[in-house]
Amino acid sequence: MKKILTIIALLCTILASAQVKTDGGKTTIDGIVSFDKTVHDFGDIMVTDGPKDCSFTVTNVSSSPIAITLVTSSCGCTDVTWTREPLMPGKTGKIHATFSNDQGPYPFDKTLTVRISALKKPVILRLRGTAHAKKQPLAELYPQKWGPFAVKDHEIKLGNMEQGNQRSDAINVANVGNSPAKITFEHVSPGLQISVSPNPIPANSTAKMTYTVTADRSQWGKSWYHATPVVNGNRYKGDGKVIDIWAFIKENFEGMSQAERNKGAQPMFASSTYNFGKIKAGTPVEAVYTFTNQGKSDLVVYKADSDMDAARPGSIARTPAGGKGTFKVPVDTNKLPKGETLIVITLTTNSPLRPLVNLFIAGAIE
Repeated sequence: MKKILTIIALLCTILASAQVKTDGGKTTIDGIVSFDKTVHDFGDIMVTDGPKDCSFTVTNVSSSPIAITLVTSSCGCTDVTWTREPLMPGKTGKIHATFSNDQGPYPFDKTLTVRISALKKPVILRLRGTAHAKKQPLAELYPQKWGPFAVKDHEIKLGNMEQGNQRSDAINVANVGNSPAKITFEHVSPGLQISVSPNPIPANSTAKMTYTVTADRSQWGKSWYHATPVVNGNRYKGDGKVIDIWAFIKENFEGMSQAERNKGAQPMFASSTYNFGKIKAGTPVEAVYTFTNQGKSDLVVYKADSDMDAARPGSIARTPAGGKGTFKVPVDTNKLPKGETLIVITLTTNSPLRPLVNLFIAGAIE
């Protein structure tokens, strides 16, 4: 139960953050405020480097004064200060963060929760990087390779986004070879733009790989985008892998009035958790959930995602206002680890009040 509550709290935090529109480098929120960036990547640093500093520039792009009312860090290892005086239209302020870098060698991803007077929801900024105890060769820091082109991990999480919007991010990549490497990409998924800078990447050097996803209605929920690197015109198998980028895409209700939102669908489940108890691996399990559409419009579930391969959720038929339905999720318990387990099923819906519905499958494998 404690694990379930922890996951629920995390999901609520994600849903409560302000919606971000990305237009390349600048990030604008609700036409009120813009940030020069929402992520600062320190890259690979040494523990012996001591504290690391970064700043975010905040600009008032509205026609009224605003203020940064509060900035809180997710970790005591990060101190933060910010511009306290109100920002007049067109004026800028700063959020300055210091990462203590004293917790040993580890990859880190810290968040700053920023509250702006004119925004109903907070904005989430991120500080990330990897602290090392000692210097390592690039080939060790970037273990997945296509010839001399190397990355730390071929699977990249982009985050949540809404239909019709774009979201961008960048990671460090490397040329572990002894001569410049020109990087191009082929078999790029529709909706994905990807590039490397500088390009060519100098020998034994790092670069930034920037990727942008444009959400369209062909993909919902957890959606994968792929690209195959080509290095100096050469194609490598890269251990059979491609660059895999995933984003979680939900409906966009921005153009809806409050009256239209109130008339939307509203799924209500009798229980959000199905507990199969303590069983032996291989025992058949089918999680069953019942629900009612308590809204005033048809309920459409665009997609059902599972965070574990053991569960294979099916689809849910369109449910009229006032209608009832049943949702079933078969679970292959042979694929579950021994001990307690928790599977999260996420429904992406057309409900303005519940665009994402999280259901849980709990139990224990002997």
